[in-house]
Amino acid sequence: MSAAVIAPVDEKTVPAAAAVHSAAWQESHRAFCTPDFVAAHTPERQAAYIRHKMAEGSRFYILSDPEPAGIVSVRDHLIEDLYVLPEKQGRGLGTLLMAFAVRECGGEAALWILENNTRAEKLYLRLGFERTGARHNIRDGLDEIEMRLRTGRNPT
Repeated sequence: MSAAVIAPVDEKTVPAAAAVHSAAWQESHRAFCTPDFVAAHTPERQAAYIRHKMAEGSRFYILSDPEPAGIVSVRDHLIEDLYVLPEKQGRGLGTLLMAFAVRECGGEAALWILENNTRAEKLYLRLGFERTGARHNIRDGLDEIEMRLRTGRNPT
């Protein structure tokens, strides 16, 4: 991995962040969402999503290595929207983004994942997160589960 840089997303970089979000979201949801629903998550739609979330107080960051390769957003102690381009996965970029996000949360970090997102759950468990037991229903047969960083852990 070269020298990756993480920077705040601003209006100038929203399109690049949205392109990363779209590509990574589509790939991660392809196995359990309808093709039409996956295809609807275009860069334009994700740009509107990012702008809306930023207006509500979420802070988005983009990782470039050297081209845009990942994003993460943080709101208070909640880590949201951690995505790495599919072709850039397995290179430590997700771990780098997670460590950055935990620091942005002040070391007390939580996140929610879809219960069937086993790849993400394995990463988060390896980085020191654990299931809290909290869950909420997204739709029939699909829940989100909460994970929190274990006390004293640093995901690096």
